Amino acid sequence: MDEFTTLAVILGLAIVVGFVANRLRQPLIVAFIAVGIVVGPVGFGWVEGGGEIELLAEVGIAVLLFLVGLKLDLHLVRSTGPVALATGLGQVTFTSVFGFLISLALGLDTTTAIYVAVALTFSSTIIIVKLLSDKREIEQQHGRIAVGFLIVQDIVVVIVMIVLTAIGGAGEDTVLSEILEVLAKGFGFLLAIVLVTKLVLGRVLHVIARSSELLVLSSVAWAVVLAATSDQLGFSSEVGAFLAGISLAATPYREAIASRLVSLRDFLLLFFFIELGARLEFTDAASQISQAVVLSAFVLIGNPIIVLIIMGAMGYRKRTSFLAGLTVAQISEFSLILIALGFSLGHVDSSAVGLVTVVGLITIGMSTYMILYSQQIFDRLSPLLSVFEREGKVRELEEREEKPVDVILYGYGRYGSAIATELLDTDVRLLVVESDPQIVAALGEGPPRIIYGDAEDLEFTETLPVDHARWVVCTVPLLDANLALLHSLQALGFTGKFAAVSHSERESVVLREAGTDVVLRPYLDAATPVRDLLVGDPTPSPDHG
Repeated sequence: MDEFTTLAVILGLAIVVGFVANRLRQPLIVAFIAVGIVVGPVGFGWVEGGGEIELLAEVGIAVLLFLVGLKLDLHLVRSTGPVALATGLGQVTFTSVFGFLISLALGLDTTTAIYVAVALTFSSTIIIVKLLSDKREIEQQHGRIAVGFLIVQDIVVVIVMIVLTAIGGAGEDTVLSEILEVLAKGFGFLLAIVLVTKLVLGRVLHVIARSSELLVLSSVAWAVVLAATSDQLGFSSEVGAFLAGISLAATPYREAIASRLVSLRDFLLLFFFIELGARLEFTDAASQISQAVVLSAFVLIGNPIIVLIIMGAMGYRKRTSFLAGLTVAQISEFSLILIALGFSLGHVDSSAVGLVTVVGLITIGMSTYMILYSQQIFDRLSPLLSVFEREGKVRELEEREEKPVDVILYGYGRYGSAIATELLDTDVRLLVVESDPQIVAALGEGPPRIIYGDAEDLEFTETLPVDHARWVVCTVPLLDANLALLHSLQALGFTGKFAAVSHSERESVVLREAGTDVVLRPYLDAATPVRDLLVGDPTPSPDHG
């Protein structure tokens, strides 16, 4: 089959397997990895390394990490930094040591035991972030901590691979120079991003945002460019994409960008899981089941315990520590790359590659269920986890402050701005949503508080603080936009009242029948006091003079 036909067949197979998994209430991630195994070298051989599937997978990874960075609250970086660094480095260190001892006990030679132990330390940033995003836990305390130490792990694995490549190539004397070179590149990369963000991005975005399609395209391009640049500099593409998101996190367009990229992210990540499954090799796997089971048990149980101990010692509650710890209960795609590198350098044989592959398959599959049912597991184990809490004052990250609002006002045109001006003279807490980037840029920090968004975007509406809002008012005089926003609010279980603008009686009837509480008729409403003025008192007042 040609590439396009192959892609069509793989998508069809993914739909069938995904549908069956959904009906059986199984995670789609596991189903898609299974599809990858079927279409990969182990199965039909339709997918091989370096093809179109891998390219689509890399774009999906860039979009995923870009969205994570985009959602990051910059003022929380300082609070998550220490625990992310301590947990990330601590988990890598302890897992490497205990993994090495276990590997030796299983009969592996010293070199292979070192490689296997290091491979066990790295968790899959992509899988974890996808699962936490689906569960809407990426911005909770344990989610933020998990993302932090996963990024630390990514940086560590880059350094490890640089060291191994240098040793296997030019010799040990080049290791230090290689690391210093990468650190210098990293500093220059960060500096360049900061300068571009400060001097260029803000101005360019205000122009680009006039077209929502161009805004989405530009965001994806920015994520992919920084991901590719990071990869070329010797870092992982994940780090570059993550920094691309952070660079836009402080802009008023972040929610609009994020809401428009969610569907694209989910589609492209399908290819990541398929490509991951296709990459798995099961050479000598049958003879290594017992070893793989022991190592998998260590990863599934030992890694979370290590995180529990470290975070408990730092003063975090058992629930936060446990939920964060579950995110390291699997090995990463980097683990497969690392062991493959060792094989190419002649440090390990094919049996080590097969062993790590089986451990990856077991831990990725099991940890997916553990994360999906994390709260239920915690409820059962909670009494046993108290031993990991430090007595005395408990340290927790500050919750993300979501400013409460009473009224959400869509549109800041002539009518919307007049309503906002009147509301600002009261104690009403107001949030304005505007689709014109020039208006958003002009108001800046306000007042009123204003963000960039679209009334017809359901996923954007989900990001708004509608839980406690008493009113949502849409001053955009478009029937489709008003109906789309109303249906979005109804789907979210909005309990407040909805008001919409209409310029015709026919549209007013449609809005009322759909459930609109108040239909605003600006021209008609304005004509009524003028009529009363003209009929009741022919002498114009000074205000109307």
